[in-house]
Amino acid sequence: MKPATTPFFTTRNFRAEREGDWARLEALLDIVEKRSARRLSSDELVELPRLYRATLSALSIARETSLDASLVGYLESLATRAYFILYSGRTPMRRQLLGFFARGWPRAVRGMVPEILLALALFAASAVAGYALVVADPAWFAGIVDEGMASGRNMEASAAFLRDTLYGAPKDSGLEVFATQLFTHNSQISILVFALGFAFGVPTMLLLASNGALMGAFFAVYVPHGLGWGLLGWLSIHGTTEIFAILISAGAGFHIGRAVAFPGQRTRMAAASEAGRRAAIAMIGVVVMLLVAGLLEGFARQLVRTDEARFAIALTMLAGWVAYFAFGGRTRGQG
Repeated sequence: MKPATTPFFTTRNFRAEREGDWARLEALLDIVEKRSARRLSSDELVELPRLYRATLSALSIARETSLDASLVGYLESLATRAYFILYSGRTPMRRQLLGFFARGWPRAVRGMVPEILLALALFAASAVAGYALVVADPAWFAGIVDEGMASGRNMEASAAFLRDTLYGAPKDSGLEVFATQLFTHNSQISILVFALGFAFGVPTMLLLASNGALMGAFFAVYVPHGLGWGLLGWLSIHGTTEIFAILISAGAGFHIGRAVAFPGQRTRMAAASEAGRRAAIAMIGVVVMLLVAGLLEGFARQLVRTDEARFAIALTMLAGWVAYFAFGGRTRGQG
């Protein structure tokens, strides 16, 4: 009598038994992804979740029996595609945008209020420090502001020259060039203070401090000539939006840095991932703020030349942003 034999469990046998279902699932997914779910018949719509469950079962077996990595990877990819088709309904782009501006962005910013306030305190303290350093020793100005950005606006500049940069007719080589440089500089700072947040927020802190000191150094040039309010009014037209964007960017960087440094009960990777999602949403909105600041800089800065009007625009923009972030996306019962 011959002993009973048991067929070996191999990748080839495993594939042969199930690859028909995998190929069928892949074909249905291709139709949905490249065209639309409306292209599927009623029978195919019923078949899709069955094939998905069969693929999940095969993936579970493949993992437990340690089949070759390429097969496991293929099944994971196929199951992921099917999951998103079946369970993550495709929201129209218009609705996604509405949800982002109505709820997602303001909620993300509110989730980082402590970090944004820290950024504000650091920026203000750095501006005061930069102002005090230059007033005490004018040689500090060259160390804080490079010559290209200063464009003659330094401690030796005359009151008439400085006044003309604030209230004179637009000139290609005047304050407009400085404004463009300042906008470009602040946009770069916004990106960097966020991107470097993963390093426990230390580079973010240094960059924010240097930017605040830059602001303070310029005020040290204008204030002795009685033009401090004039400079503040000119900067505020776009600055209340632009600097707010920098503070949100820095807050996002600090938010990630805090998660990395103090993950709590979670793993450091999980904490950084959660913080990163919130910070990324906030940073998408920062791009919008910088675009708004660019429009204000390009038009209002040239058309409005009185301090009163400049401050009116600045305060209106600031109040609008604060109200939006404070109340946007709140539901009934939320604090």
